[in-house]
Amino acid sequence: MAFDGLFIHSLLGELSSQIVSGRLSKIAQPFEYDLVLTFRKDRQNYPLLISANAQYPRMYLTKQSIQNPDKAPTFVMVLRKYLEGSVLQKIEQVGVERIVNFHFSNRNELGDEVSLILSVELMGRHSNVILYDANDGKIIDLLKRINPDENRARLLLPRAKYELPPLLEKINPFEITADNFNEIADSPADFAQKIAGVDRDDRNELAGYLEDDFSYESFKTFLDHFDRPKAYTFLSPNHKRSIFPYLPYHLDLQKEDVYQSLSYGLDEFYDYRAKRDWVKQKASVINRVIKNEQSKLSKKLKKLAKQLDQAENSEDYRIKGELLNVNLHLVKPGADEAEVPNYYEENKLVKIKIDPALSPAKNAQKYFNKYKKLRDSIIHVKEQTKLAEDNLRYFDSVKTAVDNADPQDIDQIQEELISQGYLKKPATKQRKKRIKENDLPSFKLSSGRIVMVGKNNLQNDWLTLRKANKTDMWFHVKNMPGSHVIFPYSDPSDEELIEASEIAAYFSKARLSENVPVDHVQVKRIKKPNGAKPGYVIYTGQKTLVVTPQEDEIKAKRQS
Repeated sequence: MAFDGLFIHSLLGELSSQIVSGRLSKIAQPFEYDLVLTFRKDRQNYPLLISANAQYPRMYLTKQSIQNPDKAPTFVMVLRKYLEGSVLQKIEQVGVERIVNFHFSNRNELGDEVSLILSVELMGRHSNVILYDANDGKIIDLLKRINPDENRARLLLPRAKYELPPLLEKINPFEITADNFNEIADSPADFAQKIAGVDRDDRNELAGYLEDDFSYESFKTFLDHFDRPKAYTFLSPNHKRSIFPYLPYHLDLQKEDVYQSLSYGLDEFYDYRAKRDWVKQKASVINRVIKNEQSKLSKKLKKLAKQLDQAENSEDYRIKGELLNVNLHLVKPGADEAEVPNYYEENKLVKIKIDPALSPAKNAQKYFNKYKKLRDSIIHVKEQTKLAEDNLRYFDSVKTAVDNADPQDIDQIQEELISQGYLKKPATKQRKKRIKENDLPSFKLSSGRIVMVGKNNLQNDWLTLRKANKTDMWFHVKNMPGSHVIFPYSDPSDEELIEASEIAAYFSKARLSENVPVDHVQVKRIKKPNGAKPGYVIYTGQKTLVVTPQEDEIKAKRQS
């Protein structure tokens, strides 16, 4: 189901008990449409993630450690000015709509108490976060400033009066009584259609309850689920995951997990998608560079292949030069072609194009020069082809690193591209971040031993060439981009070899494939060629295992 009104009703019951009367101690905007408000209450911190992402707007308490940008966006500066240090008085939902108002009390510069409302509208592409004064209703600022031409329903700019968005005229389910239940509709489907705050899944589930028993008691049984929620995750027949605050009985879903806390369940549910979205936002410049470079290199390789083909088939120019040389007397003055016997093909006549402005001898020499130039270019073209192929493989490895990255990994990938000259250095000098062991994810094998994974080229180099001992075992997917995986022991069992290989396969371009070949070898057999790009090594004496990585099993092994 979506983040609909009834889901929000369930969530607010949980949130209110945890953060109402708490003090807002920190405000951050790590990504364009994502805010993290940290509330301090009873000596504990409660980070609340609020996302106005158009695809999956949401909010919940999060355990994610999200790195903030060096420069705070304007909206965060405004929120810090007005809300930092304020006390959250209450959280209030507008009916059962996807609109939640956070009521704060604070004091202004004169020491007077002021009431402020942070309105969170979780409404698909119209999602927004709006700060306004509770007394005069005027907007102070908002996450998404909307041009009046783009939204004629209301004005969404600072100093405009806050108005609710247009809402559908439906019935609040919590206002239905036993007396007016039968007046609303005469069929389960029609009844469910008139209820506010439900998406398609909730509507179908409600209709199912009423088809079993069309009564107020049955309706109330369905509604009561939202006042004592848990987080249930399900898988549909087409493998689409969904989350519910209750256990549905009338939908074709397979249960995966259940969590006692809605926030915890939401954090787990959105973990992968949120990270992918954050990586996409942070890596937009990197992805553009990768795409442009790959396009240029692909075009260059096609051009070089054409040149090599011409060079390797240049014998025709030498033959034409020879035939002109021995038949100079047959070349007519002012002609643009000469017809001469070809002694390579039993003196069969062949036509050769010539430049009428040049003498017969110089025309012959022109063909010899072209032949020599093409033959001499073969070595150069092959060198350029190898260089272009190496660069293409390099950008393939960077793309794989981005695909496998967590948001905090993107800075290192950006740093790598700056060092290689593909990105400009920032105008303000930034402190270079040293790679630490804690930066790299580690995984606990069934034996209890730990393996470490480098998730980008800089981490791969550091892990293999600096951190690992010579007797450690090194794993890497065969002949394609992927992470370096280090098993810091010299005596792996067969089971450990298989598990470490599966991790290497998962953190590679082949992560979703079956029967992935993975090489393993001791670190002492690995060398980095002089001048090689980050992440590139060569090795000998390897053995290869073919494995199929299972995402759930690998995630369960992750330690950090």
